[in-house]
Amino acid sequence: MRIPSPRSPLVHALGYGLAVLLAPVLLAGCSPADPHAAGPAAPGASGSAAATPSAMSSSAAAPPAASPAITSAAPSARGRTSAAPAPTPTPDPPGSTAPAPPPAASAPGGTTSIVYRAASAGRTVALTFDDGPSQYTGQILDLLAQYGAHATFCQIGPQASARPAVVKRVLAEGHRLCDHTVHHPQPMHTLSHERQAYEIAAAKEMIGEAGGPGTEVAWFRAPGGDFSAENRLIAVQHGMRPLGWSVDTRDWSRPGVASIVAAVQHGLRPGGVVLMHDGGGDRSQTVAALRQLLPWLTTHGYTFDFPAT
Repeated sequence: MRIPSPRSPLVHALGYGLAVLLAPVLLAGCSPADPHAAGPAAPGASGSAAATPSAMSSSAAAPPAASPAITSAAPSARGRTSAAPAPTPTPDPPGSTAPAPPPAASAPGGTTSIVYRAASAGRTVALTFDDGPSQYTGQILDLLAQYGAHATFCQIGPQASARPAVVKRVLAEGHRLCDHTVHHPQPMHTLSHERQAYEIAAAKEMIGEAGGPGTEVAWFRAPGGDFSAENRLIAVQHGMRPLGWSVDTRDWSRPGVASIVAAVQHGLRPGGVVLMHDGGGDRSQTVAALRQLLPWLTTHGYTFDFPAT
C-alpha cells in the first residue's frame, strides 16, 4: 500500500476536516463559565447581546446645584455653562448639597472649610439669595420684614455697584452680605490664580463701596458651588468664609412656585442653609414661593439665622 506524501492534497484535506471537527470542543473549554465575566452590559440593555463600549454611557452624581453663569461684565449678559447633561432632565432632589470639597486647610484669618449650616443650633434656618441685587431684591426684603426674618445676600460686584441704595437697605434692615464674584465665572476653578483672586477681591471691594463705610462681607460663595482649595484659600485671605448650602431650590431654572416650595419643605433640616436667587433673571417665582415659605417656616417653629462664620 502506498502511503500518501505529507504534501499531497489528500493529507491536506484530511487535516483540515479534523481541525473543523475538533474546533467546537477546544473552544468550549476556553469559554468563561460566568456570562457576566466579559463585563457589565450598558444600563437598560436587554436580551443576550452585549453592549459595545461606545453604546455605554457613564453615570455620575448630579453636580451641586449651579447658579446661572454670567458670561460677561455686563449685568444683563447672562448664560449658563455646565458639564455634559445628565441622562434625564429631572431636577436635583430637595436637600442636595454642594459637592464635597477638598480637605480644609488652615489659613491666616480662619479655616477654608465650607459652611453648610446656620450659626446656631436648634430649629434654625439660614436663607441665602444669590446673583443680586436686582429689581426683585426689594420685594424679597419687604417679605422678610413682614416676618422679622433675616437673610444673607450673595451679591455680584457690578450688580451691587449698580444698586448701592439696595445694598444699603439690605444692611440697614439687619441682613448680611456675601461675595459672589465679579463676573460669575463657571467653572471657576479652571481660571488662573490671578483671575480667581481678582474675581473674589474686586467683588468684595465693589460690594463694600456700595454698602458704605464699615460694610462687612463675611462669606464667599463660588458660582455654581465650584469651590476649590485655591479659591477657598483666596477667600479666607480676604477675610471671608466659603459658604455652601444644604437645600437647593433650583429656583434659577424657574421650575414653578410649587417646586421651589416643596424643595424647602421636604429638604430642610434644623440648621439648614437654603439657596435661592434674587437676581440673574426673572425671579418672580422665587418671590411668590417665599411668600408661602415664610409663614410655613414660622408655623413649623423655625427661627431665622445667618450661616456660621
